[in-house]
Amino acid sequence: MDVLKDIYQRSLKLRPAERLQLIEMIAESLNNTDEENQSIWKEEAEQRYLALENKKVRTFSLDEIIARYKE
Repeated sequence: MDVLKDIYQRSLKLRPAERLQLIEMIAESLNNTDEENQSIWKEEAEQRYLALENKKVRTFSLDEIIARYKE
């Protein structure tokens, strides 16, 4: 956590335009997922969808889940 505090303190010394640019760069890095991860999640989503369609898994309503944990 000290590293984060250090980065934060150092970023405060930047001009506002530079800080904004840094924010944009960090935000953009969060949006970029590599192709391998996208492929893995696509395959996972397809498998889950097929499992639902083929009734291999059961869904639960929020009320059912809450009731189960109130027991």
